[in-house]
Amino acid sequence: MAETPKNQLKPLADEKGRAASPILPEDVKNYLIDIDGTITDDVPNEEPERMGTCEPYPDALETLNKWFHEGHIITFFTSRTEEHREITEKWLHQHGFKYHGLLMNKPRGGNYHWIDNHMVKATRFYGHFADLIKVSKEIEVFPKP
Repeated sequence: MAETPKNQLKPLADEKGRAASPILPEDVKNYLIDIDGTITDDVPNEEPERMGTCEPYPDALETLNKWFHEGHIITFFTSRTEEHREITEKWLHQHGFKYHGLLMNKPRGGNYHWIDNHMVKATRFYGHFADLIKVSKEIEVFPKP
């Protein structure tokens, strides 16, 4: 696992001039990527024996490592529990995935609504990794006060 390049973060201030959470430069993306069903077969926590034997999707490995080498931040997240961290890290390393972080215990069940004070772009995975393209979609947002 690689360190997140802290020197890439740009300081940010709120409307009162107070320090706020720093942000990445516009040309650096912060990818949060699910594991099961996205970069490999969908392996549920209830069948952990499959975690060590499943193979990565070749286009996922190639695309994500390309993004890593382009300077983007790669963080994997998973509904796998903390007890599966070691086998998950071993699997990622064994198959050559380059990444900066691994977040365990993602809520299960889908229908995610990510609420954040930073811009979030959601990308639905349809079984094939490639360079991203831009399309317009209707989204739900909070009304401005």
